[in-house]
Amino acid sequence: MKSITIKGSKRESVGKVSTKALRNAGMVPCVIYGGETPIHFSAEEKAFKKLVYTPNVYTAILDVDGQKTAAILQDIQFHPVSDKILHVDFYQIFDDKEITMNIPVKLTGVSPGVLSGGSLRFTNRKLKVKALPANLPDFVTADISKLRIGSKLTVASIFNDAYTFMHPDNTVVVQVRTSRNATAVEEEEEETAAAE
Repeated sequence: MKSITIKGSKRESVGKVSTKALRNAGMVPCVIYGGETPIHFSAEEKAFKKLVYTPNVYTAILDVDGQKTAAILQDIQFHPVSDKILHVDFYQIFDDKEITMNIPVKLTGVSPGVLSGGSLRFTNRKLKVKALPANLPDFVTADISKLRIGSKLTVASIFNDAYTFMHPDNTVVVQVRTSRNATAVEEEEEETAAAE
């Protein structure tokens, strides 16, 4: 999985006054949990753009005064009006401890059902996956090239040894449903087959 480096500096005080002063200076107060003690630091708001405003998922290398920590984005608070980032929580990750993350699903192939006029319903665009940090994928691949009208792809059919899905096996990821046009195409195909 790709990672993004964010540089920051430790916060001396964590009260409301110092937090407000940080935000006024274009900085975002942050905390890293998961280690022995929480680490409070601040970083420039623009440093979070690639991590927050993207459909992709990344781990973060947090460089706080030269001390590097691998982490994942745990929680983020936005201003209700301006949408500015108010606060970010990170969770420290360790090579030997499994973590859970929402990973985007990437569709590959062309569905015969869609070519026949069916409509593709992509219901789960992200799936919760549990794995060691080294085994976390950038995305989960779902091959739709065998999906006909009425077919669906479940979590069980995109199983992978490297990670575990935190969903029931029968969770539908993507399906091809009948549309009005598809019914007409199906009837035509049936009539042609009957005529032959």
